[in-house]
Amino acid sequence: MAVDINKKKIDGLLNRGVDEVIDKKNLEKKLLSGQQLRIKFGIDPTSPDIHLGRAIPLLKLRDFQELGHKIVFIIGDFTGLVGDTSDKESERPMLDKSTVKNNLKNYLRQVRKILSAKNLEVKFNSRWLARLDFNDISVQADQFSVADFIARDNIKKRLMVGKRVSLREVLYPLMQGYDSVAIRADVEIGGTDQRFNLLAGRTMQNYFGQTPQDVLMTNLIMGTDGRKMSSSWGNTINLDDSPINMFGKVMKINDAEIIDYFIHCTRYPMNEIDKFKSDLKTKNPRDIKQILAFEIVKIIYNEKEAESAEQHFVSVFQKKEIPSDIKIIEIEQKNIQVQDLLKIVLPDSSGSEVKRLLDQNGVKLAGETLKIDQKIELDSQKKLLTIGKRQFFYITLK
Repeated sequence: MAVDINKKKIDGLLNRGVDEVIDKKNLEKKLLSGQQLRIKFGIDPTSPDIHLGRAIPLLKLRDFQELGHKIVFIIGDFTGLVGDTSDKESERPMLDKSTVKNNLKNYLRQVRKILSAKNLEVKFNSRWLARLDFNDISVQADQFSVADFIARDNIKKRLMVGKRVSLREVLYPLMQGYDSVAIRADVEIGGTDQRFNLLAGRTMQNYFGQTPQDVLMTNLIMGTDGRKMSSSWGNTINLDDSPINMFGKVMKINDAEIIDYFIHCTRYPMNEIDKFKSDLKTKNPRDIKQILAFEIVKIIYNEKEAESAEQHFVSVFQKKEIPSDIKIIEIEQKNIQVQDLLKIVLPDSSGSEVKRLLDQNGVKLAGETLKIDQKIELDSQKKLLTIGKRQFFYITLK
């Protein structure tokens, strides 16, 4: 595949939704040279879902891919065990191998909703990190100082209030940095919270006699509750959400986040986004948010699914109608605990997510709000189960 050196596309790649590029002039020169670059991005399977915040660098990878560059996607099956605390206010617990293995089952399928299989290499970093011995790690650790590590804002804050910082956390940047050496990365992409780890790759490559990678950092976005999007907070819009749920979740974001979402989570023309900035002062933000939701569902799924999700939103929320195509779920148990029922109805949802829905009084059966410890009795009659404001099911005894 020939490399595209269209300057306008390259400018968009280097500027749209980008916080910082190191070294920007050098990277621009490489992109204009026609050389195919190896673009690295790594993700740790710390939860089974990839959310829209993590999809921001994936969209940037797709931009590189469309210019003809090679994407090296690293699944951190080893680093996921150790845990990165770059964006955490407290120590991230170590995960066991079975949890990581279970979490990564559907990662590639989710990633391929955005990235093409062409010009895509997938690597698991246990292949090289698991082979390192104490001597290897000591040599690598010698390239960094403890002062460099504790100067990071989140680590500094934890130390100031007396929170524990484990030696394991100090080692994480070494591993991410060595990933760059192992795959000979030309460029690494990551969020702004990853700055120290991304620069560690440059240090490592320089030590091992490689040309240091350039680094492109994307901005972070807020979740549906106005805080940073995070799986641990349950405020995410996941790539595996159904089109209807994805559309509805986007409609829940704060109005102040609309423009950021357009810039980072879509490829809507920037001149049109600038018009939306003015329109938000005079028009109903809901109408602009509806365009945003359509664009996001279209990127993750397709235009047909986006149209269907929009029609559902309009009929259910604007016209207050109950959908005509509600799924019927047959339950084998006559008496069933509410949590067990929801595990059947929402097989992809975590136990914490189910508990959160029930705690928020968001689950109703035939108009009755269900409680977490409640047992319900079913019969052959269809009963309407509503979950939140977007999900509808008919429940009946099999």
